[in-house]
Amino acid sequence: MGGDHGPGVTLPACRQFLDHHPDARLLLVGQQASLQGFSHDRATVVPASEVVTMDDPVEVALRRKKDSSMRVAIQQVKDGAAQAAVSAGNTGALMAIARYLLKTLDGIDRPAIATQLPHAKGGATTVLDLGANVDCTAEHLLQFAVMGSALVSVLQDHEEPAVGLLNIGEEVIKGSEVIKKAGELLRSAANSGDLKFHGNVEGNDIFKGTVDIVVCDGFVGNVALKASEGVASMIAGILKQEFSRNIFTKIAAIVAYPVLSALMRRVDHRRYNGAALLGLRGLVFKSHGSADALAFEQALNRAYDAARNNLLDRVRTRVAHAAPLLAAADAQPEPGTAAAATH
Repeated sequence: MGGDHGPGVTLPACRQFLDHHPDARLLLVGQQASLQGFSHDRATVVPASEVVTMDDPVEVALRRKKDSSMRVAIQQVKDGAAQAAVSAGNTGALMAIARYLLKTLDGIDRPAIATQLPHAKGGATTVLDLGANVDCTAEHLLQFAVMGSALVSVLQDHEEPAVGLLNIGEEVIKGSEVIKKAGELLRSAANSGDLKFHGNVEGNDIFKGTVDIVVCDGFVGNVALKASEGVASMIAGILKQEFSRNIFTKIAAIVAYPVLSALMRRVDHRRYNGAALLGLRGLVFKSHGSADALAFEQALNRAYDAARNNLLDRVRTRVAHAAPLLAAADAQPEPGTAAAATH
């Protein structure tokens, strides 16, 4: 029911997904009147009387709309009726409801949003956080790195993905106090075998493919995500404009079509749609609100792959292995603060 287009996009995407995955089932959660035209032997409609709109404040979604499609969908995961939930709806509401119903894993303070951005080597860099946590401590960034490592190990079959810490330079002396401390924690995590830490990386390294995972706070991550989408749209617009000017550019476009087609496919952000909400006791994936059917199907694919490859168990395992380090990091006071005794 969510996103900019609702069932007009999500239902065709669901049909495509079911056609491509004969072992999968879907629970379609929403208002029955909007879903009654959909029929498939591996799809079941789960009724919900309310819908969280893109403009609803988190408080309204969480406290007042208790029979919303978003809440009922996540409840299916909590009850074990579904292995993952996928939504194109209000991101803040989705995170709040998911955190309220599913709770966070032991050792994780805040869930993070992680997705992939295409890079020059033909693959994609996983970036987190993408907006769930605007202000992060060094300890949060360490938690993100541990969870991101589990995600990449599942979705890319890469047991030791390299982690980079997003900074204004590669040197360890650069960055804020939070970033410097995060670097220390990540180096300690690497020494203890909890992850593979490359070191500091800069913004362009995301698109170079320097590392498999880039860790940052949600403010910076969201800016990077929107910028990458803007660049992709700009490239498409320039190519369309340039190759439609006259007969000569049209001929050039025909000759160059295979190369241009490959380029547009590589930078097409729809192919990377589907962000994981990591750190919860259940699998939840967020689709871009403006997703078309192709993009929403990709979000379903990511949720399917995560469930099939036991992402939740892998995150638990990695977090449990890193528990002593995470606990020690949480126990350290922030620079410039004084420890206080309470009773």
